[in-house]
Amino acid sequence: MFDDYSYVYVEDDQLSREVTQMIFENAMGVERLWIFEDSDNFVQRVKALPSVPDIFLLDIYMSPLSGFEILKMIRSDDELRQSLVVALTASVMSDEVELIKSAGFDGAIGKPLSVTTFPDLIRRILKGEEIWYIPDDT
Repeated sequence: MFDDYSYVYVEDDQLSREVTQMIFENAMGVERLWIFEDSDNFVQRVKALPSVPDIFLLDIYMSPLSGFEILKMIRSDDELRQSLVVALTASVMSDEVELIKSAGFDGAIGKPLSVTTFPDLIRRILKGEEIWYIPDDT
């Protein structure tokens, strides 16, 4: 199921990138995952990919562009606006989740990611469900 889709993950933390890549590739069998280590030239880099991603996974607090700024760019682009946009963030306090919801994200998944729950959360998002997941141990 997961490999029917393509994904872009934008994350400035190396450990988070590595963990997420391992989950996508090893637990989910995803081959079309592009990871950007920063948000520089975001739209140009996405347009250079072989296809429009089905889902964007964005860290919220990074530079030069935040996840909120990238979301606005995606939603204002005719080619990208139909893609799902999910926040992957360590900022999972209830007021921050409300800010993410009101900004127009399709969902949020709190870090740290879990190999036991993450694949199911992505499956549910791909089926059109809004997910606002905060891990119990945060």
